[in-house]
Amino acid sequence: MIKTPPVPALVELLELLDLEQLETNLFRARHPAGRTRRLYGGQIMAQALMAAARTAPADRPVHSLHGYFLRPGDPEVPAIIWVERIRDGGSFTTRRVVVRQSGKAIFNMDVSLAKREQGVSHQLDMQAGLVPPTMDKIPPGFADRPFVSWRYDHRALLEDKPLDAKQSIWFKTMGAVPDDPLLHASLLVYESDNVLLGTSRMPHKGSFRRENMQVASLDHAVWIHREFRADEWLLYVVDSPSASNARGYTRGTIYREDGTLVASTMQEGLIRLRE
Repeated sequence: MIKTPPVPALVELLELLDLEQLETNLFRARHPAGRTRRLYGGQIMAQALMAAARTAPADRPVHSLHGYFLRPGDPEVPAIIWVERIRDGGSFTTRRVVVRQSGKAIFNMDVSLAKREQGVSHQLDMQAGLVPPTMDKIPPGFADRPFVSWRYDHRALLEDKPLDAKQSIWFKTMGAVPDDPLLHASLLVYESDNVLLGTSRMPHKGSFRRENMQVASLDHAVWIHREFRADEWLLYVVDSPSASNARGYTRGTIYREDGTLVASTMQEGLIRLRE
């Protein structure tokens, strides 16, 4: 398969994931140029994951992470990432990460890495008939983004009426990525934050105005089950079983194009209506 060069937005993201190491367990992270709004949560998670994994043995891939968003991130202030080496066991490595800006914690996360082992295997099958789009269907504006994504029934989202709390989205990076499993894992974590919270609002379309709603990710978890590449099509199947108490709960499964289940996600986020 011919791999296309990364677009500028993807090049910038890869550079942002190449953290500056200040001390043994201390890193500094930068942010996208020109961003004025609060930081994207997926970026902070991916950078925190890169920091954690860089303190662990290279032969132990990431298998899970659980993070909490504590404060909005400021795009004008570099983030300081501190990694605590909780445990280095015979099979599992555990790290705790705190991301700070201006002396205050904005995000914390626990990360688990584990050596590869053989064992029983099964998976939830991917829905039949879902195939990725051809690139000629992708609008030219996606060249300005690190990822391209394609939603099934995307035209329905343009209508201001309730929808089932379910989405199926194909995504991949806009260009080739180096052969580094940690980098591909971090890119998946980055993009996994993109559609979860919006899914929990879909049954309520038409009953509120988006500008009158306070929206923010609260916590986010990812489990990586099998190998994959972020620069090849992945299908993100997302649903939202519940929304209550100004919070929406969502979950997702991520498949390779061949139907292999590679990762699962869960998130709860703030969806508070302002008066």
